[in-house]
Amino acid sequence: MRVAIIGSGYVGLVTGTCLAEIGHNVICVDNNTAKVEMLKKGKIPIYEPGLDVLIKKNVEAGRLGFSPDIKDSVRAAEVVFIAVGTPPKEDGSADLSYVENVAKQIAESLDSYKVVVEKSTVPVETGDKVRKTIKLYNKNNIPFDVVSNPEFLKEGSAIEDFMRPDRIVIGVETKKAEKVMRELYKPIPTQMIVTDIKSAEIIKHASNSFLATKISFINAVANVCEKTGADIKKVAEGMGSDSRIGPKFLSAGIGYGGSCFPKDVDAFVKISESVGYDFKLLKEVQAINKAQRTHFIKKIHESLWVPKDKKIAVWGLSFKPNTDDMREAPSIDVIKHLQKEGAKITAYCPGAMEKAREIFSSLDYANDKYEALKDADALVILTEWDEFKNADLGHLKSLMRNPLILDARNLYEPEEMRKAGFEYRCIGRGSKG
Repeated sequence: MRVAIIGSGYVGLVTGTCLAEIGHNVICVDNNTAKVEMLKKGKIPIYEPGLDVLIKKNVEAGRLGFSPDIKDSVRAAEVVFIAVGTPPKEDGSADLSYVENVAKQIAESLDSYKVVVEKSTVPVETGDKVRKTIKLYNKNNIPFDVVSNPEFLKEGSAIEDFMRPDRIVIGVETKKAEKVMRELYKPIPTQMIVTDIKSAEIIKHASNSFLATKISFINAVANVCEKTGADIKKVAEGMGSDSRIGPKFLSAGIGYGGSCFPKDVDAFVKISESVGYDFKLLKEVQAINKAQRTHFIKKIHESLWVPKDKKIAVWGLSFKPNTDDMREAPSIDVIKHLQKEGAKITAYCPGAMEKAREIFSSLDYANDKYEALKDADALVILTEWDEFKNADLGHLKSLMRNPLILDARNLYEPEEMRKAGFEYRCIGRGSKG
């Protein structure tokens, strides 16, 4: 099929590339001509494992291209995806101005029937507004359908998530649009859940809000474990073995970050308020997540006493491993606090150093994890990259001035670390963590 993806950010670029990989002819459109030229040259503006290889493969096969021209791209396509940003406004609600602008441009470009697909994460009832906008500017009354097709891509595993998803959700209004979407996704062997548009829009916000709730719940339980001497890893194992609960998103730590969970929880709270429902549960999820960062900073203070002039090594800057995404990363709050206290910080992250420099221009950056440790008074672990899990503990200890590790991701076993001669503070594993 012929597909146009309007918006070549994270979601648009992964979606377009993977649709090309399963055999469709895809053009990714972006009004940023510099980005378009970069993509044409094979340079990728985001960090996502395997995406560069897949883009190169499909460009060379003639199935994937890039353009700044919405009009020609829409007219050449059978299916048009809207994958532009929906950034949060100050009150937490989604800014839909980019979606509205693209809907208007699609309407002005229509010359034959198209299926217009919401791929961006949008509040419920956005589909109605997209349809009204297209109808308003569709001067020749060209037929079209609007579909909601929320994405469930995790940064660091987005290609796998697209190619082998748990489910594909489509919200449709007509059998014709449903048939087109079934044909589009036919090469992907998974269940397809077909709903009305409003239900599909809520599914995305409800899914991410539930996962955020699961994270905040296990972090709250971890705090109880610390006060009682219980082990959160064993508690999570016991909980997760129940098929009704499952083990995923039960890893205690410093809380969730990134571009999805904070934004989507905020948006769902605002959506609920707008229809007259006070979603108090999600407000508490937000409060617990924020408090978890404060709780970890308190651990650092308890261990170092006075952070001023102490050298602190930081491992991990991105909000999660296998991404360069620094949006809402816990490292930002922790480092800013330590800098304010006068600590001397040397940081290392396998994937997010470049993005981190845009936030912390004055930070010292190491070339590898061991270089960051030289003469350090403490090591603070903020992201669970695999290379940190496999560190040589003997070498690590020999480099540090003081063998103190504050681990916000529970990478190591407390007893093993103590036997290796470390003072080891983590989350929810025995007295004081």
